[in-house]
Amino acid sequence: MEKRRIGRSDLAVAPFCLGGNVFGWTADEPTSFAILDRYVEAGFDFIDTADVYSRWAPGHVGGESETVIGRWLAARPGAREKIVLATKVGMDMGEAGQGLSPAHIERACEASLRRLGTDRIDLYQSHVDDASVPLEETLRAYERLIAAGKVRAIGASNHDAARLGEALSVASERGLPRYECLQPDYSLAARGYEAELEPLCREREVGVIGYFSLAAGFLTGKYRSAGAAAGRARENRVAKYLNPRGFALLDVLDAVARDLGGSPAQVALAWVIARPGITAPIASATSVAQLDELLGAVRLTLPQEAVARLDAASAGGIDG
Repeated sequence: MEKRRIGRSDLAVAPFCLGGNVFGWTADEPTSFAILDRYVEAGFDFIDTADVYSRWAPGHVGGESETVIGRWLAARPGAREKIVLATKVGMDMGEAGQGLSPAHIERACEASLRRLGTDRIDLYQSHVDDASVPLEETLRAYERLIAAGKVRAIGASNHDAARLGEALSVASERGLPRYECLQPDYSLAARGYEAELEPLCREREVGVIGYFSLAAGFLTGKYRSAGAAAGRARENRVAKYLNPRGFALLDVLDAVARDLGGSPAQVALAWVIARPGITAPIASATSVAQLDELLGAVRLTLPQEAVARLDAASAGGIDG
């Protein structure tokens, strides 16, 4: 399996990133361990989480996903050397704070390292932009963490093109670490990234690891009516796709999947993997069987005719 570099960093990863948002939430600890075991056994190595996962769930405070991953690493001697571990900082952690001030970044990094049970984070990402803190201050905080060996590379999530471009320029002008990757919302159903962020990332050699690569599960085909997501964990995130344009896209996805002998989820992920400048899509699984299906996307090659059909059906995205 050919690996792809994360920007200009020395990190090279498999072209599929396992999302950790479900660990300790919709996947309990034993299930999460089984998913992580299968992922590594299959030859993959890129795991993404965040300190805030899964603070939104009743009774959770944040850090649940990192804690599960840390326990898995502790129970699997040698596993840490087999993976590229990514996490994020900046979202509201309640009493623990939020944002991208140097003090918060440094405190949050130590907390993530403790939960993960490791001495380093391979890719540490600004989870959301924080315009209240000068970019130089944020990047200097990361510089100190890199110098201390606690972080290997940094990235950004949920940044628009103007702010990402500014951050890259500040880093270049002042000799600071730069964001080596971007984590945008990107899928067949949400293509807004392509307008301004895609050309910027390709020009500046910034890796891209898109989240919600299956549009919060919509592109698996399991939501096929206006009320199909009612009562589900991701109801609010899926609802915007449950419209005639969304269902028309599913019809095309179904047809391409039948032609290629794959599943709609595999085709949707293979489309992202094939996009220029993409390092890896991020997708999560709540069972080993589901993970096995998703990993099949890496082996699926989309003919140009199939890509053209999917492009046409999803032109502009369907998320608003």
